[in-house]
Amino acid sequence: MYAIIKTGGKQYRVRAGAKLRVEKLVGDIGSELSIDQVLLVGAGEDIKVGTPLVAGASVKAKVLAHGLGEKVKIFKMRRRKHYMKHQGHRQGYTEIEIMDISA
Repeated sequence: MYAIIKTGGKQYRVRAGAKLRVEKLVGDIGSELSIDQVLLVGAGEDIKVGTPLVAGASVKAKVLAHGLGEKVKIFKMRRRKHYMKHQGHRQGYTEIEIMDISA
């Protein structure tokens, strides 16, 4: 069984036991959370597509870790104007493990 969920403005295809990094979520390490924005649930030939969400479907996940991603370097420059700006950013993420998919 698999599902397509939406979290943090992105969509992910998940199955039970899968580990993935999503945009930062609120929750302590080891706690369980429920994701209710399920767009599609599939099991073999049986597929339920939501309009836009599948009614009554949810995905249970366990929070494994919080962290910061790779550093993205931002460099802005205007030629011949003596303007240069260096900046960096590290996006926060939450690593989760999918425990169960219910439809």
